[in-house]
Amino acid sequence: MREVALDTETTGFDPDSGDRIVEIGAVELWNHMATGKTYHQYINPQRSMPEGAFGVHGIGPDLLEPPQPPKPGAVTLKDKPLFAQVGQDFLDFIGDSTLVIHNASFDMKFLNAELRWMGLPELPMSQALDTLAIARKKFPGSPATLDALCRRFHIDNASRTLHGALLDSEILAEVYLELIGGRQPDFALSSAATSNEQGVTEIWRPTARPTPLPSRVTEEERVAHQGFVDKLGDGALWKRT
Repeated sequence: MREVALDTETTGFDPDSGDRIVEIGAVELWNHMATGKTYHQYINPQRSMPEGAFGVHGIGPDLLEPPQPPKPGAVTLKDKPLFAQVGQDFLDFIGDSTLVIHNASFDMKFLNAELRWMGLPELPMSQALDTLAIARKKFPGSPATLDALCRRFHIDNASRTLHGALLDSEILAEVYLELIGGRQPDFALSSAATSNEQGVTEIWRPTARPTPLPSRVTEEERVAHQGFVDKLGDGALWKRT
């Protein structure tokens, strides 16, 4: 089963008011385990960068008004591609996989706005799995931010001094695995989707053996055990039916 942990950084809170995506980060999961395959892209939003948004993620000092000279390691955006130039690559990466997102309604709102402006089909909300909702249900009344969940699960996020889409998606992948029961929540015994040679998706589930394995107890051992049980009397556990 393929899933994609995903995060975005934006210029603000509302695409309908002109805010845009400036960074996308995504991490591929297979059967709840990170594969090492990622997607990461900075994007030119074609607008200025509000001070408030810059204070959160530190991206785009060249888009501030007035612009700031970039500090070492700072990401400038004027030389980055537009979403219209990378949108299809993003869609190709995520495919129809479940999107694991913290506060999914926010990121999906921005992604669908960008796709709509490109004239591409929007992503259905049913494709998103919201870890914020999972955390609130699992730990009612407790803080459910990504940082709070890192503290709860003892996940190292020391490098997260500012928000960054790829770093946050990597941390989110770890948080998600803990929310559903740990890195191997079902020891890979749950159903898994595979495709046969015709491209048809098949669901694998463990089944009983068609023929039981032969007993490894020898006849001598069976007789000895039966003699031992007979000595215990009629109340012996082995005689209860």
